[in-house]
Amino acid sequence: MTGPGRLAGKVAVVTGGASGIGAGTVRLFHAEGAKVVIADLQADAGEALAVELGAGAVFRRTDVTDEASIAAAVDAAVTEFGRLDVMFNNAGIIGAVGPIDRTRTEDADLTIAVNLRGVLLGMKHAARVMKVQRSGVIISTSSPAGVMGGVGAHVYSAVKAGIIGLSNSVAAELRAFGVRANVIIPGAVVSQMTADLVAGGADDLAGAQEALDRSRYMSRPLQPADVAAGVLYLASDEAAFVTGIVLPVDAGMTGAGGPSPMADEKYADQAGRREAGRRVGADDTPKEF
Repeated sequence: MTGPGRLAGKVAVVTGGASGIGAGTVRLFHAEGAKVVIADLQADAGEALAVELGAGAVFRRTDVTDEASIAAAVDAAVTEFGRLDVMFNNAGIIGAVGPIDRTRTEDADLTIAVNLRGVLLGMKHAARVMKVQRSGVIISTSSPAGVMGGVGAHVYSAVKAGIIGLSNSVAAELRAFGVRANVIIPGAVVSQMTADLVAGGADDLAGAQEALDRSRYMSRPLQPADVAAGVLYLASDEAAFVTGIVLPVDAGMTGAGGPSPMADEKYADQAGRREAGRRVGADDTPKEF
């Protein structure tokens, strides 16, 4: 890093920070000058990341379904580094899968507890610090499944949609205290979670890369660092007046999901218009195209 960095002097908590998007964000935040609490259940990976980054990064084992555990992660930021400027509610699981008529209630309950209740608790305990400071940013991870049907498991889709509604409501409350709340929507990213779905298991990142390469929207599959860049923007002072938004980092999956016929080579030299059953060329003469 050269210069002070875009998050110089700021302190962040990243839940699910030991792997995937979370780890990518932890690394970028740290490189941009932030001190970071890595909050995750994955102790080995979280501790290894803290050691890798050195000063300014600490790991705290955190279960987002346990309110005391989330409260402790927030308290660790204040105790270790003196404040809390960014809360990134990123921890999540795929959770309950299968047809709606065969959904197991216990699986649904756990999915809700991790993916929605955990986000609510992260917001709650970040807000108790940030409202007093009268500053801060809360960012939460949703999914294309939260805004589109047919791209995720049922309960997962429901909680990811719920995160958007919750964040917008919290944004309306907290702006009076100088606190912003926003949502990030990552597309399918090369990560352990994706590898577990589309490849040979959570550790098969090469398999995930290959699988996503076949279905990519742009020139390459999405990487954790690409999503982290979006999170960094929302966390930075450059987004000082950005609150209550949903930022997709998904190569247009949610906003431009279908292929454009205008990208077909057959239209390359066929500028003009269609009207009343006629096809008119750019020179306003009838034309076949």
